[in-house]
Amino acid sequence: MRRVRTIDAHAGGEPLRLVVEGFPAPAGSSMLDKRTWVRRRHDRIRRALMREPRGHADMYGAVLTEPVSAGAHAGVLFMHNEGYSTMCGHGVIAVVTIAIEHRLLHLPDPEADIVLDTPAGTVRARAALRGGRVEAVSFVNVPSFVLRAGTPVEVDGRVVPVDVAFGGAFYAIVDSESAGVPLRASELGALRALGAVIKERVDRVLDVVHPADPRLGGIYGTIFTGPPDGAGAHLRNVTVFADAQVDRSPCGTGTSAVMAVVDAMGLLEPGGRFVHESLIGTTFSGTVEDRTSVGDLPAIVPRIEGRAWVTGHHEFVLDDDDPLRDGFLL
Repeated sequence: MRRVRTIDAHAGGEPLRLVVEGFPAPAGSSMLDKRTWVRRRHDRIRRALMREPRGHADMYGAVLTEPVSAGAHAGVLFMHNEGYSTMCGHGVIAVVTIAIEHRLLHLPDPEADIVLDTPAGTVRARAALRGGRVEAVSFVNVPSFVLRAGTPVEVDGRVVPVDVAFGGAFYAIVDSESAGVPLRASELGALRALGAVIKERVDRVLDVVHPADPRLGGIYGTIFTGPPDGAGAHLRNVTVFADAQVDRSPCGTGTSAVMAVVDAMGLLEPGGRFVHESLIGTTFSGTVEDRTSVGDLPAIVPRIEGRAWVTGHHEFVLDDDDPLRDGFLL
């Protein structure tokens, strides 16, 4: 029998279940090694916490690890219904909020940069505080770039242009109107199904590999974009990732990837703020912190900002005699 304690939060509506006790310390000299170690040795814990009856098909989680790079405060691994992410923007916002408000990390100055190692690279986060509460978190993401623009993909008898971009993970970015499905919550079933099809088709026709690290490859999710509903937003989106999981937030890594596409089109205002809206109306904002290149590809270094709220403290029991110990998905 194993007892696991978590602190749960949400950022922009997307859940984050941070394991704070009961998870074995991941071994490895890199974050990708730590992720592989967890997948091979303790994936049962992920399945138990993410799936029913303790979680649900759209649950998202994280666990802090020892850092792997000099100067980092901690490493962080992200998990979902299918496995493990290379990076997660809403997760960084939520993890930093939880870590500061519950003093999980030794931070001499909580308003200074908090450095986190992720499987996609190192990110630097900063919190805005008032009275000990975190009012916003921004983080400088890994370099984000367009791998392939306007790739034609045939879906349900129509040819849909797809932009493949990296923002910590690779996304297939599609205009919702071109795909033939309105960007509305009432169409979520159709968006889930179409997102999975587009992901599979793009992986079939393109060799999606990070130019600087071949271990980072494959389409992680599909981002459907469209006109915003709220005043001040530039685009509305929904991200379908992993096993048809839907991001309730504007998606931090997805926002980075979309910003890279918008910038490549010459539509990202220099020095301006890009506001990305979710399907439920929440927003993340992004600015270009720097410009660089990844291999031969031009890249932006985005800073993404959002806010998270703690939603609960939990102690879960994983009983070996329970036939549903590892959880299930419907």
